[in-house]
Amino acid sequence: MLLAGDAWSARFETFRQEAWRLETLPQYLMPQEAEDFAAFSDGTRIDPRTVSNEYTERLRRQVTEGRSQGRVHIVTRPLSEYLRFEFSQYYHPHSIAGEEIRILDVTDRHNPLEGVPDFWIFDNSEVVLMNYHPDGRQINREVHEGDIAPFIQYRQTAIAESVPFAEYVKGLDA
Repeated sequence: MLLAGDAWSARFETFRQEAWRLETLPQYLMPQEAEDFAAFSDGTRIDPRTVSNEYTERLRRQVTEGRSQGRVHIVTRPLSEYLRFEFSQYYHPHSIAGEEIRILDVTDRHNPLEGVPDFWIFDNSEVVLMNYHPDGRQINREVHEGDIAPFIQYRQTAIAESVPFAEYVKGLDA
């Protein structure tokens, strides 16, 4: 089953305990980000402490409700321009709002999750595959119909092998 629109958005309102994502690409070409990405590339920066939008407000609400949202992004250095943008414009304010963001840098090491696709897992009961072209253009979101046990293990590996976002960016010019 493919997910879009309200069916996709509902996943973030209805999960009971945890929503978690694995990101594997150096860039995501999302049309709604094009203007902000261009501004970032031209030198515009935001103060992550002042960001308040629908996403950050939802994160704050989830924290007060005892629900968590997290992710691990697999990266290599040097960071792509998109990753620098994502760290600055999204990860900083989202982590302040309560998202548990971690980074798995595989620049000088074996990637323990080589070949694993991007995915979301909700409450250890549903996996949604995030399908992309190699250049980061999204193809679709697809509910995984098989065994979710491997995805739970992927999440455990990603968390164990990664570091918190704030620790990773210390000293980076992100």
